[in-house]
Amino acid sequence: MQILNSEYSDTLQRGLIHENPAWIQLLGLCPLMAVSHTFVNSLGLGLASMFVLFGSNCMVSLTRHQIPEHLRLPLFVLIIATFTTCITMLMQAFTFELYERMALYIQIIVTNCIILSRAEICASKHGLSVALTDAVGVGLGFMLALLTLGAARELLAYGSLFRDMDLLLGDMAANWALLLIPEEFTLSLVALPPGAFIMAGLLMALVNSVNYRITGNKTA
Repeated sequence: MQILNSEYSDTLQRGLIHENPAWIQLLGLCPLMAVSHTFVNSLGLGLASMFVLFGSNCMVSLTRHQIPEHLRLPLFVLIIATFTTCITMLMQAFTFELYERMALYIQIIVTNCIILSRAEICASKHGLSVALTDAVGVGLGFMLALLTLGAARELLAYGSLFRDMDLLLGDMAANWALLLIPEEFTLSLVALPPGAFIMAGLLMALVNSVNYRITGNKTA
């Protein structure tokens, strides 16, 4: 039992830190930078991506012995597209205004190389428990990258955190916005595409530096 727990713990740590899909493997950067100018956008995309990743890993793992080798990748894409359609319809039904902000990037989750790679590398080769643990680790890792970038950009560009959270969580979150920086001290560039690249580069350098120190200490 201890060995199994250690295996699952290592799988989670790889997805969250050591093999973070965004900051370490540099996957999924297009939606990461396009959507992350506010925290709520980042949270919405992160939850949607995790839903698709969790569902597709589960389905691929359960059907891995029935999928013919020569149809493997087309069927993986079909499974991912099914869950992408489900989350698209759910967001249209319950968070339509938020969905409108990033409709394109919700729909193209089907092409997200993070999700397809986990189906191929992990879910198609392991049982359900390992596949779901991998989905949780990688999904949380991608969401962590999204939320970190979204929070940093919103804070520097608008001087606030948690603005428009009611678009995702309803009326209970209508007053969650925190104004932390006066408008005259904000940097509007950070909300634009060039600012996304600058902030992503800085955060990527920070994460890689911390990861290098952690893995270096373990090696030592």
